[in-house]
This record gives sequence, C-alpha cells and structure tokens, in this order.
Amino acid sequence: MLLGRRKLRIETERLTLRPPIHADFRAWSALRRASNDYLRPWEPTWAEDHLTRKAFTNRVYWAQRSVSSGNAMPLFLIRRSDQNLVGAITLDNIRRGPAQSGTLGYWTGEPFARQGYMREAIEATVHQAFTRLDLSRIEAACLPENQASRGLLEKAGFKYEGVAQSYLQIDGRWRTHVLYASLRKDRRGRTDVG
Repeated sequence: MLLGRRKLRIETERLTLRPPIHADFRAWSALRRASNDYLRPWEPTWAEDHLTRKAFTNRVYWAQRSVSSGNAMPLFLIRRSDQNLVGAITLDNIRRGPAQSGTLGYWTGEPFARQGYMREAIEATVHQAFTRLDLSRIEAACLPENQASRGLLEKAGFKYEGVAQSYLQIDGRWRTHVLYASLRKDRRGRTDVG
C-alpha cells in the first residue's frame, strides 16, 4: 500500500503526527540547536550543514518521496495545544514481501523529554504500521546505556531481542546497540534479560 494516496496524518491524545513541511524549518532548527548537547550522545554526528535551510529542504523532499513510495514514514510530532514541534519519529527501511517489517527511530527535543510524548507517538506509529501498512514486525535499537530509551521501548510494548555489535556510528564512533522488536501478534511475555 502506498502511503501517498492520501494525506498522512496521525492524531493521538495530545499530538498530531505528520510529515515535515518547509514551514517547519525554523521550529526544527531551533529545537535541534537548543537540544544539541542533550541529543549528541545518542545520535550520529551531525553534518556541517545539518541545521541549514538547504539540508532541511532536502529532508522535506526525502520525506515526501519516502511516503509516496512506501519506503518510510517520517513524522514530526506537533503538540496540538500550542502547535509546538516536540520531536520526530521515523518508520524507515520498510521491507515488503516475506519480511513485512520496518525500523523505528525517534528523537525528542530536550524541553519535551520525559513527558510521555514519544510513548504516545511510538504507540500510534506502531498501530499505523500494523493496521494500515500491514507490517508484521517493527524493530528499534538504542545504546545499552540509554536507560530512558530502553524504558520507553519496553513501556510501548517492545521486547528485548539481543545485541548488535558496531551497529551504528553514534557521536563519531561505531557503537554496539541493544535490539528491540514489536510484533503484530506478539505472544511473548515480558523479558527481563539484557
């Protein structure tokens, strides 16, 4: 199913999840800049032009193409009460055929952390993936020491599955990650390993 046939928009209790648009540039760059120290330990090193309008324009075009082709679902989290950008979530690497899976990535701006926004967004995105996109498995990975992200995934129903050595370059070096997954028909109980 191609996502581009209708406008992608997901409503949660407090948020509207939608692809980025050009008008989001100032809010996005300001939030990313203000949250730089908070995000740096958990993210790939930003390119020199990361916060430029040109880089953001490329991001918007990538999002449009990805949604239209069904390869990814990049969404900004907009708080409805004041239209503030809270963060972003992306269901990426959508694989069809026998896999029917995708990979989840997310970030929250520091002023909005630990307020339940990302849990709301993850649960809504996973629901969309299972019910509208007919995916069977959603994967996510985080650094082992990122207790906040691990707890978030577990509260959102993801189960610990293992470790991937040198999984991603984070803050300029290859880092091992812990792997989590949510299955559409998950009969596994809570796991305390890892």
